Amino acid sequence: MANDTEYPIRVDKVFKSFGEQKVLDGLSLRVHAGETLAVLGRSGTGKSVLLKVMIGLHSPDSGSVRMLDQDMATLDSAQLIGVRKQLGFLFQQAALYDSMTVGQNVEFPLARHTNLSPQDRLSKARDLLASVGMEHETEKLPSQISGGMQKRVGLARALALDPKILLFDEPTAGLDPITAGEIAELIVDLKEKRKMTAVVVSHDLHTTKRFADRLILIANGAIRAEGSFADLEANHDEFVTKYLQNAA
Repeated sequence: MANDTEYPIRVDKVFKSFGEQKVLDGLSLRVHAGETLAVLGRSGTGKSVLLKVMIGLHSPDSGSVRMLDQDMATLDSAQLIGVRKQLGFLFQQAALYDSMTVGQNVEFPLARHTNLSPQDRLSKARDLLASVGMEHETEKLPSQISGGMQKRVGLARALALDPKILLFDEPTAGLDPITAGEIAELIVDLKEKRKMTAVVVSHDLHTTKRFADRLILIANGAIRAEGSFADLEANHDEFVTKYLQNAA
């Protein structure tokens, strides 16, 4: 049986509805170790819900999600925290704490989940900020930096606990093309240096082509197409063709 070494993320026949609205309709996928998977689709097709099911914020109505070989639906609070400490999550709006400086935001998970000394936490936070080009903004508040900079800080914070898996929810949403390209380059850099497993939910087809090893296209809560960008281009399904034309 395949374990988390081969497939750190396994989603099997997951259904999820909110009232009468069916969001995930029997969706299944595997993500290989070290792979960067891009999840594409129109708004409201279940992309972000899929991420929230992966980290245990939503429980599937049926089916299973295994992260690092742990069934997320069966874990108690302590076990869930243990798994989540191995998952980095970059929120769509970065979700920085407004009252904390950039440096304090990155130090926060280190203070909460490690026994590092204040000096070591500060040193690691500075190293992480330097890795995303934000080493000179440590003392600023989130309100004093741009949206693209906030995404960089959010990424540094997501990396603080050296996670095995990194999840991105629309990392380039609301950014200009140049800044979106810079975020894409950071993801490429992560792939090369950290060999991390990653799932990137995005509507930005142009940017995801730069870093994704594989893409899946979701429609009506299920996978409509998957493979490389060339595979999607060669797919003659009417929805896939229309999506690519409008996303270009």
